[in-house]
Amino acid sequence: MIRVRAVFEKKGRAKYISHLDLNRCMLRTFRRSRLPIWYTEGFNPHPYYSFALALSLGFESSCEIMDFNITDDNMSMEEIRDRLNAVMPEGMRIVSVAPQRLKITAITSARYSFTLATEDVSGLFEAVKSTLAQPELLIEKKTKKGIKTVDIRPDMKVISCEATDTGVDLVMDLPAGTQTNYNPTLFVEVLKKFTQIPFTAEKFCRTGIFCENNEIFS
Repeated sequence: MIRVRAVFEKKGRAKYISHLDLNRCMLRTFRRSRLPIWYTEGFNPHPYYSFALALSLGFESSCEIMDFNITDDNMSMEEIRDRLNAVMPEGMRIVSVAPQRLKITAITSARYSFTLATEDVSGLFEAVKSTLAQPELLIEKKTKKGIKTVDIRPDMKVISCEATDTGVDLVMDLPAGTQTNYNPTLFVEVLKKFTQIPFTAEKFCRTGIFCENNEIFS
């Protein structure tokens, strides 16, 4: 049996596929591909596959992770990739397929890019820089134990912040994994507290998943 890790894109119309619907989508994809995927044992056997991180509805991604097992030890990674891509829905594509190396628990952060569109670019750009300069950024976050006030600033790493003709483009790393998951919309909500300038947050995209020391998760 081969333990496989696939990296796939979820873009365009596919960004409106919820995480729950993504499970159903992949179930149909595996059945159509006729890959010899390993089934769980027990009273109700079903194809085994899992996703590293849930993706928010409306977010695009170039680096989603899906794990599954193939029962044919002689099947190449290229064949697995090609058979899946032949039946993937619009907006989704397998980027790479390789043997699983690290455990999901190794994930510590994810990288996101997004745009804050506005008519007052210079004003919003200054507001963003001022917000990022704050020693703490408090926001109420929903957790399994209820609503909790968290400071997202210490765990937020800003990769870039640039003004464009139509808004402000940001790239940032946020905690991700089994312990803590931050969404870039948390920063958007904090920013609204620091400025009255109207803006629209759009073009959210997850572009990287990392483990310790900023190593790409694989």
